[in-house]
Amino acid sequence: SDHLATVHRVIAAMAVKDYDAALPYFAADCEYTNLPMGTVTGPDGVKATLEPFFAPVIENDLVILRTAVEGDTVFTERLDRHRIETGWVELPVTGVFVFREGKIAVWREYFDMATLLRQWPELAANLS
Repeated sequence: SDHLATVHRVIAAMAVKDYDAALPYFAADCEYTNLPMGTVTGPDGVKATLEPFFAPVIENDLVILRTAVEGDTVFTERLDRHRIETGWVELPVTGVFVFREGKIAVWREYFDMATLLRQWPELAANLS
């Protein structure tokens, strides 16, 4: 589906921190939620959330393991791998993308924060 192809493009752009390539796929009023952390609105909110998170990351490998499409919704099961100074951090993630008029209107990410922080103590220190 076109929606699935868009999700693949967005994930690929985010992996290389190319926000300019990814953000045009989002609706102006999109909602982006990292379930353990909260919700932001709009492409600028997406960038403001991801840019500082990815800043210390040397390399991202965002592996899409499985997908499902139902109507305007795309589900992804991923293994998000982030290489930081001390090595690779691996985080299982489920992403849900809801489209409206060809743009991503809702993006929700479900993951276990403890799994992330256990592997990335510097991030844990910054959040406390």
